[in-house]
Amino acid sequence: MVVRYHVALVALLYGINKLFALQMPFPNLSLLSTTLGDLLPMRLSWIFMGYSAPYQVFSGVMETLVGLLLLSRKTALAGVLLGAGVFANVFVLNLCYDIPVKLFSMQTLFCCFFLAWNDRKRVWNFFVLNRNTTPSNTYELVLPKRWQRIIRILLKSAFILLFVVLQFIQSWSMYSEDRAQAASQPIEAGIYDVTEMVENGDTLSVGEGNIRWKDVVFDLDGSGSIYPADTLLRQRYKRGYFVFEADTSAEVIRFTKSYADTIPLFELRYAQVNDSTLSLSGIVRSDTLSLLLQRRNRQFPLSERQFHWVSEANR
Repeated sequence: MVVRYHVALVALLYGINKLFALQMPFPNLSLLSTTLGDLLPMRLSWIFMGYSAPYQVFSGVMETLVGLLLLSRKTALAGVLLGAGVFANVFVLNLCYDIPVKLFSMQTLFCCFFLAWNDRKRVWNFFVLNRNTTPSNTYELVLPKRWQRIIRILLKSAFILLFVVLQFIQSWSMYSEDRAQAASQPIEAGIYDVTEMVENGDTLSVGEGNIRWKDVVFDLDGSGSIYPADTLLRQRYKRGYFVFEADTSAEVIRFTKSYADTIPLFELRYAQVNDSTLSLSGIVRSDTLSLLLQRRNRQFPLSERQFHWVSEANR
């Protein structure tokens, strides 16, 4: 029973998260601006999954269905067999794309094999020999006393409440917050080319100085990146990644390394010069900076390609 509920828990946590396409988000502008060859295999797989929300939702439906089937003794075997297929695919993806949860996914897959082994004769007779099978009593739990049955019902109800109902509510809340955050973002998302940069009163030319920024990306989710990678920021894929928060009353953008950080790395005052031009000024590393950013009219076919049921000429 413990193994069955462990697999159900894993399936529900990952599955419900995928139902709202939260585990692998759609590739943001920073990733779309990154050269393909600079990506690690794991990030490539995340982009592959995150690009197609329908595919990710389908994966979530399969994993959630595994978890729900495992909650009932009558449908547990169906959940185990479906789970073996689902988690075999997950394990191979983790292995082949160097995703660092290989052992955990392998453990979950072996748990499915262990549970299926208990019903091996019934599975063999039904699927291979085409013979009748007898009902299984593998998951029958004999509880002679009334208080024992009450505790079992309470524990199962608590499990469903915590890992089905509340998990669904939490995922829906995160999905709604992400959409609301994108709608209220005062800085228009886009790739901004640095057309002018003044450091300590000196105007820098392209490539001059250690802190020369060539472009700045502001994404809808409150994150962004700078190219080339500034060592003050979180460095990934030759870009410096940051999280920003715009204070519209003070007209200040606060930059941090991650969402968990509360102390800004630096603050820059911003001003919207026109629809496509943004100016930033402030102090970074004790240096006084003044930047003029021009939003690039850059279109990515990958982010604009529509879903087609049938298409023979969309390359």
